Amino acid sequence: MHHPRPALLVVAHGSRDRRHAASVRELVARVRRSRPGVTVEPAFLDFTEPSVPDALARLAAAGAHEVVALPLLLTRAFHAKSDIPAVLEAATRALPAPGVRVRLARVLGPSPLLTAALERRLAEAGVRRAERASTAVVLASAGSSDPEAAAVLDGLARQWRGAGWGAVRLAYASARGPRTEEAVGALRAAGWARIAVAPYVLAPGFLPDRIARGAREAGADVLARELGPAPEVARLLVRRYEDALLARAPRLAAAA
Repeated sequence: MHHPRPALLVVAHGSRDRRHAASVRELVARVRRSRPGVTVEPAFLDFTEPSVPDALARLAAAGAHEVVALPLLLTRAFHAKSDIPAVLEAATRALPAPGVRVRLARVLGPSPLLTAALERRLAEAGVRRAERASTAVVLASAGSSDPEAAAVLDGLARQWRGAGWGAVRLAYASARGPRTEEAVGALRAAGWARIAVAPYVLAPGFLPDRIARGAREAGADVLARELGPAPEVARLLVRRYEDALLARAPRLAAAA
């Protein structure tokens, strides 16, 4: 008897900014097109519908027996460690028996595919490969107070410094400094004539807007867009889904 492949539930943070949900849905649509045999649905922790419990209930009602829940997060910080597992656990227990088996996939980062997506966005914004050595980059993230997340960002910056860029500085939109405008100013003071800001964020919203505003106010020469539905990000979602199945990612509680 044929059993359909486990569904993929993409769990995003959510935002009051409608552009956030639109970007997430565009990314989900790209993943759907690449895996037509897999049911792929979005869910949001806050502000946007469907909620995680509602999305999981819909998948169960549609006949899904197994779901891979994938946190749409770049680093493994609070939402990945506590928030999302707790929401999924409660939503799974609330399902009528027999419930859906839920497996929790890894967060997206770090990954070479995210680096490739960042470089795609810089190229789209006008930075040619031949200009790398003469371009200083501000790698601007939303920010996190979690040491593990900070270490991932530090590692990404070190990797980029060795990839041919003239200079790389980290900036944060929250939780810690420096802010984007401060990083741009420091690079300008160090003598860099061409400075590009690369937002390491997945979708538009309040903090990405803060990054963009800082880049403009400080006079950055190039501002790339959010990673959003870049092809590399879609490929990474599929990879994390497949990895969760191959590794037999830990199951969350099923309905009693």
